[in-house]
Amino acid sequence: QVQLVESGGGLVQAGGSLRLSCVASGGIFSRYVMAWFRQAPEKEREFVSAVSVLGGATYYADSVKGRFTITRDNAKNTMYLEMNSLTTDDTANYYCAGDASSDLKNPLSWAYWGQGTQVTVSS
Repeated sequence: QVQLVESGGGLVQAGGSLRLSCVASGGIFSRYVMAWFRQAPEKEREFVSAVSVLGGATYYADSVKGRFTITRDNAKNTMYLEMNSLTTDDTANYYCAGDASSDLKNPLSWAYWGQGTQVTVSS
């Protein structure tokens, strides 16, 4: 059973930065496409970014393009999300997801999920 554990969330002022991490265990990390989603209160879970198995291809939601960077280190079974120029709109619980079957932007496509890490951006 694959387990995903996120960390790195917290409270930051608008314009600041955070780096999220997602550590995987129980599976072969290097075989999985990985992604970040986020969910704000009373909103649906939305796609943020995804990275291919070797890290050579990355995908971003338009709302974070140019501000967020997704990377992975297969030797450490870890994925990262570097978030810069944060705004209050980025406030959400951020989830790590692994092993998509088809549409990367659809939460239903993903087999494995972490518990989430809260990111709060203050104005």
